[in-house]
Amino acid sequence: MSRSDLVLKDGRIVPKECFVVSFSRSGGAGGQHVNKTETKVDLRLDLHAARTVFGDRDLARLRSALQSRLDAEGRLVAVASEHKSQFMNYRAAQERMVTWIAKALVRQKRRIATKPTRGSQRRRLDAKKRRSDLKRSRRAGPEQD
Repeated sequence: MSRSDLVLKDGRIVPKECFVVSFSRSGGAGGQHVNKTETKVDLRLDLHAARTVFGDRDLARLRSALQSRLDAEGRLVAVASEHKSQFMNYRAAQERMVTWIAKALVRQKRRIATKPTRGSQRRRLDAKKRRSDLKRSRRAGPEQD
């Protein structure tokens, strides 16, 4: 199987030298086929080696956002075994990794703090007053004869 570079959604290309790929036998249904072929793909991206592609800021963002998907050496791990074909599983692992990286690199817009409008404050206080009056009317007052 030929390995290729990983093309990200923003156009950056991660060279194949940054990856470690291993294949193993996949479990599950499939009869004798799964017992004799290695179709499960374990794709690992060495983030340290990919420093030239991402830069320090993006690497820090990737490490924090994808912390649960990193192995002990700090490599991003994608495993695929849902297809019967080794090639299809390799492509699935690549697509999974591209999706994770794209989501991790999205920068959140900073929220600009705003004050509530006078009308919204008034509506909130009126609603609290109505609710308070309703609860007060339900209370049992002193009985009078």
